[in-house]
Amino acid sequence: MKHRRIPKRRVAVAGAGIAALAAAGITFQTANASTSAPDPAPRTLSVAKAGNLASSLTKSLGADTAGSYYDAKAEHLVVNVLNQDAAQAVEAAGARARVVENSLSALKSARTTLKNDATIPGTSWATDPATNKVVVTADRTVTGAAWDKLSKVVDDLGSKAELQRTKGEFKPFVSGGDAISGGGGRCSLGFNVVKDGQPYFITAGHCTESISTWSDSSGQEIGTNEQSSFPDNDFGLVKYTADVPHPSEVNLYNGSAQQITKAGDATVGQQVTRSGSTTQVHDGTVTGLDATVNYGNGDIVNGLIQTDVCAEPGDSGGSLFAGDTALGLTSGGSGDCTSGGETFFQPVPEALSTFGAEIG
Repeated sequence: MKHRRIPKRRVAVAGAGIAALAAAGITFQTANASTSAPDPAPRTLSVAKAGNLASSLTKSLGADTAGSYYDAKAEHLVVNVLNQDAAQAVEAAGARARVVENSLSALKSARTTLKNDATIPGTSWATDPATNKVVVTADRTVTGAAWDKLSKVVDDLGSKAELQRTKGEFKPFVSGGDAISGGGGRCSLGFNVVKDGQPYFITAGHCTESISTWSDSSGQEIGTNEQSSFPDNDFGLVKYTADVPHPSEVNLYNGSAQQITKAGDATVGQQVTRSGSTTQVHDGTVTGLDATVNYGNGDIVNGLIQTDVCAEPGDSGGSLFAGDTALGLTSGGSGDCTSGGETFFQPVPEALSTFGAEIG
């Protein structure tokens, strides 16, 4: 099997929760192209409008679709389908249709196989919009028998999976928006939230699992843990115990702040920004959704946002956002902000739903 590094993605998934699948060079053409009227040109759409159209088409066409993505360069919605009847319906609605090899159920089955047969520390997997496969990533610690086992499982999945390497090591970024610390450790505050009319903040669960009382960068105690979940999830809720300002904003470390007014779901290909107390502010792109990461310490976290934004120890819990929308809490990854790497984030909407809280 040929193992290769995946090139940087150029397209984005349209719509939260829709699997991003792309066919390799397969496009739909009508059977009677020489005598029929030409297909309507795809409409130019924003990411938000493309997401709405994708949701509508997925609902109406059901299992005949195989996911969708947003072509950011052309500003078109591309809907992957399994037959030409569905392709005609997609194009009539103003999107571009592509016929793909692997269905959503086939890729879901591949992910189940990986979970059952290849849950190996130092690995992760997520559906790749560019290859119509589940892309499996192994960090530098996966060697010898573990590498051989992983390679065989991916090989046996055939066209549904592909294996790649990362130079770093997958691990939670603990060491720590603004710095928060306690019990000898440091993380980063994610977002200020409100629950039952009271002020709280959310951060990474692997931080709140090990630290119960939090102080700000001046050493003043500001809060205590209310709820924590790790590794089933990676989020924690901290209640403010000090009368300190808690605006709904993210520190941009340049004398200004980004106002945060809502939470939302990330989209593959979306441009995002991360703020953390170790490396401050960095930008990048969402590269996968519903990612599973097997951290080297044995903790397995599912449902994460995967990005190419760099991060380092101490950035854990920090803010991932796009404009005024809160997207994620820094969980962990590989590499650093000198060499780059992959970073995973706990989606914010899931945390808010669990805690019964809202951005504010």
